[in-house]
Amino acid sequence: MSAARIWHICDGTQQMERVDTLTGAPRSTIRHNSDVITFVPDEKLALVDRRESLGVFPELLQMPSSSLPDFYSLREGKSERVAGYPADVVEITPRDNLRFGYRIWSEKSTGLVVKLQTLGEQGTVLEQVAFSELQLDAPVRMDKLKRLMGDTRGYTVHRQSLRKTTAEAEGWRLKEVVPGFQPMSCHTREPEAGAAPGATPMQWVFSDGLTSVSLFIEPFDPQRHVGEKITATGATHALTRRLGTYWVTALGEVPPATLRRFANALERSR
Repeated sequence: MSAARIWHICDGTQQMERVDTLTGAPRSTIRHNSDVITFVPDEKLALVDRRESLGVFPELLQMPSSSLPDFYSLREGKSERVAGYPADVVEITPRDNLRFGYRIWSEKSTGLVVKLQTLGEQGTVLEQVAFSELQLDAPVRMDKLKRLMGDTRGYTVHRQSLRKTTAEAEGWRLKEVVPGFQPMSCHTREPEAGAAPGATPMQWVFSDGLTSVSLFIEPFDPQRHVGEKITATGATHALTRRLGTYWVTALGEVPPATLRRFANALERSR
């Protein structure tokens, strides 16, 4: 179990969000649209990144087309209260074994998701996230969050150097599609001078509109990459395996069978 305090503001054209961890190591993440900075006080480190968000759950609006009814069914439940607010309840059930189900509580007046459960077989709750306290229309100021985001005094700033690309350009493809999942983005790190194609780690992201799967591909290193396996943390599963001279990690909030489909379909195109 973990807890966090969240501030979120949107003026119609831009969004800002601050998330402070309340359990574990102190960490504060501030996001302005796709620009993100994470402060790690114990290490005096500030991590600067850019993220092409697939969207806040659900991710339907970010999909190029919607085929959700082909893979999920929806049922309305009785209204309940969450964090003191009345909420509508819906249950989303998968039509196959390649994805999990969801139970969603949304605040009646705003539609804000205030509680979310990820469901496994027979409706078993695999993971849950919820507000314990909520203040709507709180006096959150965007200019104040922007100032906090830019104040890195006393911190060592580390910037992620990512380059937008395509899997095809990096020499990868899927032999067959995984039903319902569409490619959303692909990035690599900036390569060193003279580096061959495929020598830098790559992340290829897929989504079915409600959940996503990431394929991480990097050169195989016998010192670090030992043992092909599947691990699980809550609803998140990870599959690692060797593919020729590369090491593949498939990661997502999906059943292991889905990750196997992705890993088995991945191949070099050149």
